[in-house]
Amino acid sequence: MKDAFEPIVTIAVAIVGVAILAVLVSQKSNTAGVLAAAGSAFSNSLSAATGPVTGATAAPVNNIGGSSFGASGNFALPAL
Repeated sequence: MKDAFEPIVTIAVAIVGVAILAVLVSQKSNTAGVLAAAGSAFSNSLSAATGPVTGATAAPVNNIGGSSFGASGNFALPAL
C-alpha cells in the first residue's frame, strides 16, 4: 500500500514545486503579494494555535490588499 502512494505524492510535490517556481519567476506575478499572503496565513495560524494556551485573542491579519512587503503581522504577546 505504501508503494502505491509514493509516486502520487512525488507527482503532487513536483506540480506544487513547478507552480511555486512559475509564480516567483513570472513577469505578471505579484510575488510580494503572494509572500505577504503566506505570511498572513502563517501569522493567523500561529495566533489561532497559541490562543487557547496564552489566552490572547488577536484579530486576523488581513494585509493582502496592497500592504508593504515585510509587515511583521499582528502578534499579540500575552501579559505576564
